[in-house]
Amino acid sequence: MTIKPFIAANWKMHKLPSEASKWASECVEALDNNISDDVMIAICAPATHLLPLSDSFANSPVSLGAQDVSVHKQGAYTGEISTDMLVDAGVTYVIVGHSERRAYHNETDELVRSKVAATLEDKLVPILCVGETLEQREAGNAKDVTISQLRGGLKDITLAEASELVVAYEPVWAIGTGKTATAEDAQEMCGAIRAELKTLYPEIADSMHILYGGSMKAANAAELIAQPDINGGLVGSASLTVDSMVALVEAARS
Repeated sequence: MTIKPFIAANWKMHKLPSEASKWASECVEALDNNISDDVMIAICAPATHLLPLSDSFANSPVSLGAQDVSVHKQGAYTGEISTDMLVDAGVTYVIVGHSERRAYHNETDELVRSKVAATLEDKLVPILCVGETLEQREAGNAKDVTISQLRGGLKDITLAEASELVVAYEPVWAIGTGKTATAEDAQEMCGAIRAELKTLYPEIADSMHILYGGSMKAANAAELIAQPDINGGLVGSASLTVDSMVALVEAARS
């Protein structure tokens, strides 16, 4: 089954809100009006950027994503952002379990699973991130670590449609380092993810988006996305300029 390629940008902690609005206007202008027929696009931006970007992306092929979410609906949780707030801001996607959240904020599989459940409850789409460190890969544990994170993040999670979940395979050693897994290595891991999804969601797994994240750029996007179990990319630094983002989208389209 053919799955429409999906390029999701993770801006991390980059750009000011004013810079984001300018970027969005220029990007929308640069994109082919018919691009949504061939490629799905989302920008996952810092929380301060969501409202202005929501306006900028209105009536465009670009969807809006957040980089994190709280498991709480409301209350005395200073600094947290609820699913209701994200929905009201026009968000569609939420990155959950990114390796930087796991490493710097001690997010466990149990917490990641709770965030997946919270996003689904309010009809947001989680982009669940999984992937191994260099040490884990060199020890021969890459697949075990990645599949364990996948199982932990989806424990007792029920899905009815393939569009309710996106999985992003992000080898930690390739994020922001300029190193990229070979297309064959990336396919091997994404194929293992697909196989596990088939055990969890046998009726819809073949239609689910699995993204590769780890220094994807226009130069290697087409080769990666040509692999049978790689349906797009969760892209960091290559999404920060309009030219490189548009080139990425065009590479995914080819």
